[in-house]
Amino acid sequence: MKRIRGVLLSIIIISFSITLISCLTEEKSDSLLVYAKANGKYRKIRNAKSWNKRYEQILDSMQVVMGPLPDRTSKAELNLQNIEDTIINGIRRIKLTFDVEGNDRVPAYLLIPENISIPVPGILCLHQTTQIGKGEPAGIAGNPNLDYAWELAERGFVTIAPDYPNFGDYKFDPYQNGYISATMKGIRNHMAAVDLLQTLPQVDPERIGCIGHSLGGHNSLFVSAFDKRIKAVVTSCGFTSFSRYYNGDLKGWSHKGYMPLISSKYNTDPEKMPFDFPEILAAIAPRPVFINAPLHDSNFDVTGVHDCVNAAIPVYKLFNAEDKIIIKTPDAPHDFPPGVREEAYLFFDKELNMKNP
Repeated sequence: MKRIRGVLLSIIIISFSITLISCLTEEKSDSLLVYAKANGKYRKIRNAKSWNKRYEQILDSMQVVMGPLPDRTSKAELNLQNIEDTIINGIRRIKLTFDVEGNDRVPAYLLIPENISIPVPGILCLHQTTQIGKGEPAGIAGNPNLDYAWELAERGFVTIAPDYPNFGDYKFDPYQNGYISATMKGIRNHMAAVDLLQTLPQVDPERIGCIGHSLGGHNSLFVSAFDKRIKAVVTSCGFTSFSRYYNGDLKGWSHKGYMPLISSKYNTDPEKMPFDFPEILAAIAPRPVFINAPLHDSNFDVTGVHDCVNAAIPVYKLFNAEDKIIIKTPDAPHDFPPGVREEAYLFFDKELNMKNP
């Protein structure tokens, strides 16, 4: 029954989005500052109050490709189960699993500084494409430049690093469980990880951030577009415009780890896609976003990153928040070097009003 409801919702979203895309194409406008009306016309957005219509249409367009976001009105019990609990240099690192939808358990590392005296911000930390999954940001193995869950815990934040589907200890087939994409299953799981953070007495539920590199870099944007509880976002080597991604060849986005409809429905063609990263950045506005876009990132062309940011800035200006979208371009490859990583941590300190315990 749940799967049937999901399919019906998907059909409704697809129908609406096709209408929206058609309207905007007919008017020959690619501006983010317009929204489609029910009568087939479009209207210019002139203030922050009217932005919400466009925001909802962006989410609808994402769901055409990703599948519908499952209903969260009645959340499943998280039912935490601790697997391992250790204290290292003043950081309690708990390996655990939690329920998401009653039919699977997501493995994660939860890191809690021992000396917390008042509630502090919580940070959702999403890993890159690596078989060790959550173990890398938690500081167990892998690239030390990507130990951000551990390093943020050392700075006094509470952090959680979950596994993405079929990485680390997490084996789950989204497609056998009613999902159209692994991307949407990731979004659903990551929202549940935010639920978990908000239940902890050590965490201020109003000060939640998200950080990720590469796979985690775009997943941090995807979940933040849907989840307004996330108040500040850091994305490292996570995106470029679809047209700048390997000269517009979107095969890398279309395998089962992401969104297969990009191939089967949209022929891996950027021109046919219902959304792009300018829309995703705009959907996060006016919340602050910190972007690490190295000059020599072979995956995500830096020129396309600038294109996306420039397209999204007018939306931030609607909210008088153009200073809240920050881009750094270190002279580096596809990595998260120490200097820019420190800037990202200072960004969280400022935007989440972190006070050292």
